[in-house]
Amino acid sequence: MFRFLPSRFVLLAAWFATSSSLPLFGSEPTVLKVWPDQPPGPQALVDGPEIDRQQASDRLVGGKSVMKLGNVSSPEVHLFRPDAAKANGAACVVCPGGGFSILAWDLEGTEVADWLTENGVTAIVLKYRVPTRAHDAPGKWQGPVMDAQRALSLVRTNAEEWQIDPERIGILGFSAGGETASLAACLNGERLYDALDATDEQSCAANFAVLIYPGGVVDRDGTLREEYKVNEQTPPMFFAHAADDRVTCEASVQLFLALKRAKVPAELHVYRDGGHGYGLRPTEARVTRWPQDALAWMQELGFLNGKVSTGSTQ
Repeated sequence: MFRFLPSRFVLLAAWFATSSSLPLFGSEPTVLKVWPDQPPGPQALVDGPEIDRQQASDRLVGGKSVMKLGNVSSPEVHLFRPDAAKANGAACVVCPGGGFSILAWDLEGTEVADWLTENGVTAIVLKYRVPTRAHDAPGKWQGPVMDAQRALSLVRTNAEEWQIDPERIGILGFSAGGETASLAACLNGERLYDALDATDEQSCAANFAVLIYPGGVVDRDGTLREEYKVNEQTPPMFFAHAADDRVTCEASVQLFLALKRAKVPAELHVYRDGGHGYGLRPTEARVTRWPQDALAWMQELGFLNGKVSTGSTQ
């Protein structure tokens, strides 16, 4: 019986019992499957097991390489929790970019989780299905958006256990992940797949969105895509884009204008230069200061302190 064991063994046994079911504050991420079985919708076009596709010749970002995760057929969420003393009850699903071919897993995923948890926000990095680039009907984005919607419902399902406020769950995305995040946010809780289980009884709507150089938002003529259903139910959004980005900043501008017309709180930063694909690694370009601007925006709207105020000031 435990009472006869030395205290160090009791503590060790208790630690293992806890770690098997609950993610610990400040620990390695807890990994959960997004779907109970095969995901609905278009499947990833994999040609083997999951693999890091980075090459020695790839460009460095902030002086470091980028992990390029490919062949993801079984979506997962990786849960990162802040230290208990810092936790503020907010949460954010993080969608790395990668052109729907790979996931920039560290640059736009785990490093972002570290930044969020350092600021008290629970981070849920989404490993969504890739590659889907060859899907053109009904869209290469559909499977990843389903994964994002399910991830939002998973977070709400576990909100009490993870000590999260279900009214302060956001979504953050970069490039193709920004397209995924923005579509999930603009669907306003309208699920793209039929409910599967009790998890899908929870809302798949985001309470806010942070979109960093999002792609795929506009059609070839520069107008907002028809999938973007912006209305008064659409959540507040923050945008950061560089004017010289090869993925045109007009994507962010057009969605911002649609939000403005709907009187949804939104903040748009178009920086003079900085290009594309910098994550939050600091460089000489001012665009890499977007994390400070995003935090200030989340704080002002109450998502970091529980005093949410999303009334339009426009």
